[in-house]
Amino acid sequence: MSASAFSLSAAFPADQFEVTQGEPVIGGLHGEHRHYHCAHCKSWLFTRPNGFESFVNVRATMLDNCADYAPFMETCTSEKLAWATTPAKHSFAQFPPMEKFEDLVAEFAELELR
Repeated sequence: MSASAFSLSAAFPADQFEVTQGEPVIGGLHGEHRHYHCAHCKSWLFTRPNGFESFVNVRATMLDNCADYAPFMETCTSEKLAWATTPAKHSFAQFPPMEKFEDLVAEFAELELR
C-alpha cells in the first residue's frame, strides 16, 4: 500500500488524535485493521489497528516535520528489500509478540523523556 521500500508510521495515543479536516475513508487492505485514506487522492493517512485501540498509527509523511524522528522499531522485515535498512534499535521479522509490547512501549517512553 505504501508504494515504497518503507511504510513509515508513528504511534500516537488514540485519545490525543483527531481528524481536523475531511472525512477519511477505509481503503487499501480490507482486513482486520482499518487503514484510512484521503477520500479525494486515496493517500494512506493512518491506521487504527484491531486489538490496539489505545493508539493510532499515523503515516509519518502526514507530520509537518518528521526530520527529528528516527525509527525505534521495524517490523515485517521478512518482506523488506535486501538493501533497505534503518537505524531502528529493534527489528522483527513480523510483528513482535504481544507480550513484548509493554516492554517496548516502556523503553520508547523512557527515550522520549531524555
